[in-house]
Amino acid sequence: MKRSIRPLLALLLIGLGGCATIDFDAPKEESYAPIETEATLLGRWVTEFSGERAGQSGFLLLPQPLNAMAYRVTGAARAERTIDTMYYLINADKAGLIFINSLIEAAERGVRVRLLLDDILTGGYDRGLLALNAHPNIQIRMFNPFARRGGLSRGLNFLGDFGRLNRRMHNKAFIVDNQTAVIGGRNIGDEYFAAHEVANFGDLDVLMLGPVVREASEMFDLYWNHRLAVPVDRVIEPPEEPFQEIAALRARIATVLQGVDVTNYEAVVEKIRERERIHHDQLSWVPYDLVYDSPDKADPDLAPEAETMIPPLRDTIMAGDTELMIISPYFVPRSTMDGFQQLRDRGMSVKIITNSMAANNHLVVHSGYTPSRKPLLKMGAELYEVRADAQVEGVEKTGVARSGGTLHAKAFVVDRETLFVGTFNWDPRSKNLNTEMGIILHAPELARPLAERVMSVAPVRAYKLRLNDRGKIEWVTQIDGEEVVFTKEPDSTWWQRFKVGFYRMLPIKDQL
Repeated sequence: MKRSIRPLLALLLIGLGGCATIDFDAPKEESYAPIETEATLLGRWVTEFSGERAGQSGFLLLPQPLNAMAYRVTGAARAERTIDTMYYLINADKAGLIFINSLIEAAERGVRVRLLLDDILTGGYDRGLLALNAHPNIQIRMFNPFARRGGLSRGLNFLGDFGRLNRRMHNKAFIVDNQTAVIGGRNIGDEYFAAHEVANFGDLDVLMLGPVVREASEMFDLYWNHRLAVPVDRVIEPPEEPFQEIAALRARIATVLQGVDVTNYEAVVEKIRERERIHHDQLSWVPYDLVYDSPDKADPDLAPEAETMIPPLRDTIMAGDTELMIISPYFVPRSTMDGFQQLRDRGMSVKIITNSMAANNHLVVHSGYTPSRKPLLKMGAELYEVRADAQVEGVEKTGVARSGGTLHAKAFVVDRETLFVGTFNWDPRSKNLNTEMGIILHAPELARPLAERVMSVAPVRAYKLRLNDRGKIEWVTQIDGEEVVFTKEPDSTWWQRFKVGFYRMLPIKDQL
């Protein structure tokens, strides 16, 4: 770049940042989760379930997407005091509107609903967000929001304030009456709950009850009251007739929910709600560590000193003796390669399950992963890449059984005794830029079956990678009971391979 152009570009960026500002320091009302909720329906239910285990926390893994949706809808239906929920993404599709409608119905009963939403993927939703916020029992805050002033596009806003807007809140939690919570990898949208026509995500959540829920509420309150959490009506110009907006929104949602495909999907979820009842012996009452990044991590000025969840995750892994199994849809192991070598030198097995190129919905991230494959295979790590035709459980019930599959679960298992489930992808973005959260469960009864299940389906739902005699990668899988070997990225197109090769040349790996 010519020297004469650089000052002009700098002035342009300063100008863009200056005209697109958010008043983060404007006074706002602090609020917190209620403490005394034992007398609520869910409070009594948790007390009954706890029994002799009062003071302990119980956990139930939710790998099935329809069950994960059913527990959210059921929680909203049983709420009496509060619903506190935070997400990176909520889509205005079947699953998203069913979820939003459940929040509105709870608010109509007098339940206080607090919704904290990251602002990165809310384009086109401003009117709906304002309408929801107009309800007297619904409060919405946008985390690290874009400016909407002067018709400035998101792209220009991002360019002018890249250092801040590049950091996002990736947390996901659904907390009801400070008594039960669902956390894990799922956002709110069709693809997370077996409802998408083209591709659905294999994911993992955890239902929690007991003292751990209060810790989750403390985490939510920390984010809700943080400087970067801005009331939506300070980000978007509020409507002149807010109550007309909420009425119009409810009418639009009602119309969509009456559609045949939505009605059928909602009926499937309702059948699961009616059939599925949690039994005491389904819950695992085990030691745990709820881990999360400080919201300060999203502030570029505070991030260097912000507490993160990296130390407890590292300590959990390094305490292992026999095996580390990583399940991560977006796997870019830059700074951890030396750590993997240390584990291998100690004799630990390292197994990594991630997406194949054809299954990966973010090819740019796949470009950051591909350089690590040969070094990992050479050190003796096992690599498995999920096939694009690996269907997600539950799609046969919702009429989208021909849709493809993409791994989206974020978990790891140590020695088949300790399990982590959360939002953390094994990549630089999760480590350094986005805020993340999760739960470490010291529970062989959960860790061992999950690991065994993954390895039992890997031969038919994934490719196992190996190096041939010429040092080239081969992909091995079973199709119709026969072993099949591929010598290039299976099921990928030349255009996909071209894009991955192009992305590899760009200096963007720290952003992946």
